[in-house]
Amino acid sequence: MTMALSFTLADWIVIAAYFAVLLIGGWVFMPRHTETTRDYFLAGGTVPAWLAAVSVLSATQSAATFLGAPDYGYRGDYSYLASNLGVLLGAIFVARVLIPRFYAARVTTAYELLTQRFSMRATRWAGGMFLVGRVFAGGARIYLAAIALAMVATMTVSATSILFAAAALVAASFLFTFVGGLRSVLWNDLIQFVIYLGSAIAVLVFLRLSIPATNAEIIHGLAMTPEGVNKLRLFDLSTGLDKPFSLLAIVTGVTLLHTASAGMDQDMTQRLLACRDARTGARGLYLSVAATVPVVALFITIGLLLYVFYDRPDLMRGATAQAGQQFGGEKISIFMHYILTEVPPGLRGLVTVGITAAAVATTNSALNAMSSVLIQDFYRPWREKRGGRPDRHYVGAGRVGMGLIGIAMLGMAVASYFWQHQSNMGLLEFALQVMVFAYAGLLGVYFAALFTARGTTGSVIAALLAGFVTVSLLQPAVARAIGLPGALTGLAFPFQLCIGTLVAFLVCIAPPSPKPIVN
Repeated sequence: MTMALSFTLADWIVIAAYFAVLLIGGWVFMPRHTETTRDYFLAGGTVPAWLAAVSVLSATQSAATFLGAPDYGYRGDYSYLASNLGVLLGAIFVARVLIPRFYAARVTTAYELLTQRFSMRATRWAGGMFLVGRVFAGGARIYLAAIALAMVATMTVSATSILFAAAALVAASFLFTFVGGLRSVLWNDLIQFVIYLGSAIAVLVFLRLSIPATNAEIIHGLAMTPEGVNKLRLFDLSTGLDKPFSLLAIVTGVTLLHTASAGMDQDMTQRLLACRDARTGARGLYLSVAATVPVVALFITIGLLLYVFYDRPDLMRGATAQAGQQFGGEKISIFMHYILTEVPPGLRGLVTVGITAAAVATTNSALNAMSSVLIQDFYRPWREKRGGRPDRHYVGAGRVGMGLIGIAMLGMAVASYFWQHQSNMGLLEFALQVMVFAYAGLLGVYFAALFTARGTTGSVIAALLAGFVTVSLLQPAVARAIGLPGALTGLAFPFQLCIGTLVAFLVCIAPPSPKPIVN
């Protein structure tokens, strides 16, 4: 493959400017007094809808989107963009059903609602499942960013370079969240998102200027490729259960995924609970969905243009570059190859900053959200049974909790290095797949709590475990090893989530409820 380009002074200047902006922004937006857990974990309940929307968008658009969406566009079409239909359907359910209940109950975490329906023990188990799932997902996303940073900054790919890159990302995220809690996270997310989006736009412009064909020629060439494929296709109408972004998968599993993400994952729900009221939180959620569409379209379009740049000599007037898929023995996305071999000095530094911004925005939000669950649902009830402490004590405990969670996510990032090497999944699918393990049980439990009068604390615990185990058994390698029917050995993650949710729901409602539902 083409020799990778090394960093220049211009690249390092851009990176230094990025960290200077973060430090200045962190100082300007840092609250000077954070005395209560409501201030620390919910920013005092004063977040406007537009800022909540930007923060949700920043947290969901991770390094997996930055690297994975261009790779999906290069290999496929716009069908991943259509998955936003599932995002919208999930958002409608969360905005109309879950958010009003959360505000009515005046909860700090999404799982406190289960205390009213079942018991504090049920809440702790749900919170624990979230912590496990978010460590899985957060660690995987840190890994994806770390491998890109290791390639770009050190020109080496190894377990050691991944460890150091991941550690740097976790440390940066921790520092920007430590003092101000969610308020710092929200304003930091705004800065990160502007950088993240700006770097992607800069690459798109540079890439487009590198292609001599006209816009009309490019559109025609994408609509009718030499292989007879329409790369401008939006909806995949196939019914195969191995297609993660078919229309069937979108209206079922993808909708469930984003219902859980926005309404049962404290990382997202925390931002919506930090608004003034339920209506403002719902508006923030809808705004984030609307903003997601052009952002995802931008990254997929980069992938389509990379297809033209590398695979269409007719549109490149014969000047097509060679596309490599390996770097130091490491499989990489086509976007990483382009960054390493084609992007000029300065812009390469900006892209590195964009990847870092995506990772930091995702990680610092996860640290604060997981710490809120760890402290509010686990440590605080334990501590108050042994004598209450001032609210300020729990703010300090939240900071310690973030440190512990950061170490756990770093461990998962390193584990993902080996996991990904054993998997044939693309970056997007890998990042989304790891979220399914915890979401299946949570969805089953919440559906039982919301729509039935059945279930006990014991069945909640069993359902959470049943969802996790079901998804584990449906992993292709495991399914083949234990001899599951052929139709179940290649299920895409949306259909794994559907089956896991159904199993968890049935387990949860198996016994009748000894208590009435509390509205």
